[in-house]
Amino acid sequence: MATQTSSSSSLPLLDRVAIVTGASRGIGRGIALHLASLGARLVINYTSNSTQADLLVSEINATSASAARAVAVRADVSDPDQVKLLFDSAEKFVNTRGAFLCLREAANRLKRGGGGRIISISTSLVGALRPGYGGYTASKAAVETMIKILAKELKGTGITANCVAPGPIATELFFSGKSEGVIQKIVDECPMGRLGEVKDVASVVGFLAGDGSEWVNGQVIRANGGFV
Repeated sequence: MATQTSSSSSLPLLDRVAIVTGASRGIGRGIALHLASLGARLVINYTSNSTQADLLVSEINATSASAARAVAVRADVSDPDQVKLLFDSAEKFVNTRGAFLCLREAANRLKRGGGGRIISISTSLVGALRPGYGGYTASKAAVETMIKILAKELKGTGITANCVAPGPIATELFFSGKSEGVIQKIVDECPMGRLGEVKDVASVVGFLAGDGSEWVNGQVIRANGGFV
């Protein structure tokens, strides 16, 4: 059995490459920062908020004394052509076919046998089945189903595909349009007695991105404090 070096132990994702979609703020931003802290090189995808994306890139690169460890790339992930450009930009930035972490395109781009990890973000609403969220819940349920199928389609490649489904997370998007009473009711429904934090989701993604998660495949991890 190979012995891990101290560097690989402290930075389990050293020089692996992660494309984080919707990373300019909220959960995506937290995930990007966490993966960077584990040694990963980041491609920060954004749709419109270039200022926030650039600030995040600057924050990540400020921690590196040598080469840049993050780059921002604008792309609408609902447009197949733009997604291809996103991956093309990532390859130019890192000059490698490392372990890209993204659902779309990743299955075709990831190196077979290279231990790649595909991690998608869903929602615990799929488990809660709350009235009024039919359309949104259905779209995320489709993502979970695609991940499970993709894991089977990648049989024999060494690539895993999993989904993280957060519960209520204290982000700007969550608080928008909600009264204090509504927010408190949601908090009261959670056995942990609080809203989730971005780091609660980021740490799960960090685990799934590492070598220690190899036996976790085709799964939906509901990170919600027992909310569902």
